[in-house]
Amino acid sequence: MSDLQFPDGFLWGTATASFQIEGGRKERGDSIWDDFCAWPGKVVDGDTGDVADDHYHRYQQDVDLLKAFNANTYRFSISWPRVLPQGTGEVNHVGLDFYSRLVDALLAAGIEPFITLYHWDLPSALQRLGGWVNRDTVYRYVDYAEIVAKKLGDRVRYWITHNEPWVAAILGHHEGVHAPGWTDHSLALQVGHHLLLSHGLAMPLLHQLTKAGSRLGITLNLSQVYAASDKTEDIEAAKRYDGHLNRWYLDPVLLGNYPQDIWQQLGWRVPRIAPQDMDIIGTPIDFLGINNYSRAVIGHSDEGENHIQSIRPKGEYTAMDWEVYPQGIKALLVRVTREYGAPDLYVTENGCAYEDTISDDGQVHDPQRVDFFRRYLKACHEAITEGVQLKGYLAWSLLDNFEWSFGYSRRFGITYVDYATQERIPKDSAKFLSEVFRSNSLPQEA
Repeated sequence: MSDLQFPDGFLWGTATASFQIEGGRKERGDSIWDDFCAWPGKVVDGDTGDVADDHYHRYQQDVDLLKAFNANTYRFSISWPRVLPQGTGEVNHVGLDFYSRLVDALLAAGIEPFITLYHWDLPSALQRLGGWVNRDTVYRYVDYAEIVAKKLGDRVRYWITHNEPWVAAILGHHEGVHAPGWTDHSLALQVGHHLLLSHGLAMPLLHQLTKAGSRLGITLNLSQVYAASDKTEDIEAAKRYDGHLNRWYLDPVLLGNYPQDIWQQLGWRVPRIAPQDMDIIGTPIDFLGINNYSRAVIGHSDEGENHIQSIRPKGEYTAMDWEVYPQGIKALLVRVTREYGAPDLYVTENGCAYEDTISDDGQVHDPQRVDFFRRYLKACHEAITEGVQLKGYLAWSLLDNFEWSFGYSRRFGITYVDYATQERIPKDSAKFLSEVFRSNSLPQEA
């Protein structure tokens, strides 16, 4: 069987987030995730991001890993409180210079920087003023984006405004399992609106301040939704779930409106919207980033505000209890292309957690992760053959890291990290992906 060749110019790499890997706690301001970690019982084992992977001090070592893995791009996020410890006002130039050095190191290694401006670590000082519920935070974000773009825009071509606004809004403000730990659905929807509004307001500014040919977009966490059966009530429940998870963010960004069926269902909880907000949110993007880890299987429930329940089908599951279902990512990519006439797409996160250990030979053998990547990349290739303009794939993640409320109890990295010594050990999955990255193709199994 011949190898599956990807298009010329395809971007291959890995993704990380500032709070999850950087450490360097004393060299930045407080974030809502620092506060959340200090809240007893919110994070497994009371873990914090104070040290994490110490990437702030070891970034050159990690860039060397990327080069050894044949990556031609690297997605990382900027820590807002490292640049602006109070969220606004005086710039921490030492922190901003760190990202400038990282960009230069990547470029020297032949690796394209792919920046995310916001990956959930809002400065605590802004949270005390209401955080993302406060519309003023939208404008503070735009100020922050301007500072970063002025510093790095001459060298960085790929920019993501926000990572997964659904997670920041719903898990952080409705379900309370992420920072800041609130549990108010109406406020969560207002947060989501303000995140999208800040994205739209930042787009023209970023175009102005970045080099010619720069590509700007946003990353959404999306899952293909399947009804648990062919019963009408299950099909309708799946549509509602898809509306809350996928369409509530896809529609404003790509169509300029919230989905009316979900808007009507939400009733009094809908966000407050000022004139022109939707036009701003619908500002054209150059690409859409998609984070995908699994599918969703949904059935009707007589209980709960949305009358939906998640179904756990028989199958293969990761350490996060997420189903391995590569068909889902293909269906999702095709769906977004066909239903939305989407611009270029990038898989900006895709990966899996397993119980990795160091073997007697000193290596980390992770055959399940290798198989996961092989199957999901095959599904991505199939989507391309069906006309999807998929331009890149970024595996989650470069390193084992702080996995939010799970602390250090889950390992997603293609590089094993011994947190006591900070030793990095490339796993078998890194070796597999490095060959894919090098050859721009997926080897077929005999």
